[in-house]
Amino acid sequence: MRARYGVPLTLTAVGAAGLAYAAGIEVRSFRLRRVTVPVLPRGMRPLRVLQVSDIHMVGGQRKKQRWLQSLAGLRPDFVINTGDNLSDPHGVPETLDALGPLMEFPGAYVFGSNDYYGPKLRNPARYLIERVQGRHGLNGNAPAVGVVHNPWEDLRDAFDTAGWANLSNARGRLKLDGIEIALTGLDDPHIKRDRYAEVAGGPEPDADLSLAVVHAPYLRSLDAFTAEGYPLILAGHTHGGQLCIPFYGALVTNCDIDTDRVKGLSTHTSAGRTSYLHVSAGCGTNRYTPVRFACPPEATLLTLTARD
Repeated sequence: MRARYGVPLTLTAVGAAGLAYAAGIEVRSFRLRRVTVPVLPRGMRPLRVLQVSDIHMVGGQRKKQRWLQSLAGLRPDFVINTGDNLSDPHGVPETLDALGPLMEFPGAYVFGSNDYYGPKLRNPARYLIERVQGRHGLNGNAPAVGVVHNPWEDLRDAFDTAGWANLSNARGRLKLDGIEIALTGLDDPHIKRDRYAEVAGGPEPDADLSLAVVHAPYLRSLDAFTAEGYPLILAGHTHGGQLCIPFYGALVTNCDIDTDRVKGLSTHTSAGRTSYLHVSAGCGTNRYTPVRFACPPEATLLTLTARD
């Protein structure tokens, strides 16, 4: 009898322990990733860029708010916010409180689908099924009628007031002690809000550096940015896979990028050109799946250095 039930009970206990760890510990184990990217012209001083992404703020997440506030102590040259700030239609005040110290620095932002729309309860297994079927999350379609609309306009107005550049299908500029940074961004490809034709034309020749920014790293966006010669693309959306297998990695990306590039620094090649790509694993989760496993929440400090 003991042998008959021992294995199932052990597996159940291990599963319960893993779930408790994923929901109670790792999801609050915030980390700072540090990355060096050689994309600057020779002779230019290094630039420190703080990327925050996929905050998915829900009321009462005090530890997350304090951690985000603490990132201002890094004193970055500028901040890039790659979207999905909200997971609660009432979360705008807490999001702005968390980002307040960072909004004292120059910055820019794009929005993700969860900034516009409230999340829905969804079976997590569907992400894996859709990956096998060649579909990706919302499959490029806007959420159905009846989904809660988040007050993204309040976020936009606060970011704009702080002087952050809105890169939703737009270009922007940051001036840093005589250095000109040109930025080109897209609205979220995950819900077909991207309009590359509106920002096409490639890097701006009179800028010291041009960067590309998008929430979801869909291949059509990466291809377009890379083909036009952007040296670095910043994205989020994937949560790094969120539930990963130790020593193996992510099973899903929730878009059409491969799992090998689900987070961190990699490269992308299109039309004979190659760009650096950095995908943030983000620091939050959908409010209905508040778990992470083998994929801690993060922000990234990118140090941009001169090309070899």
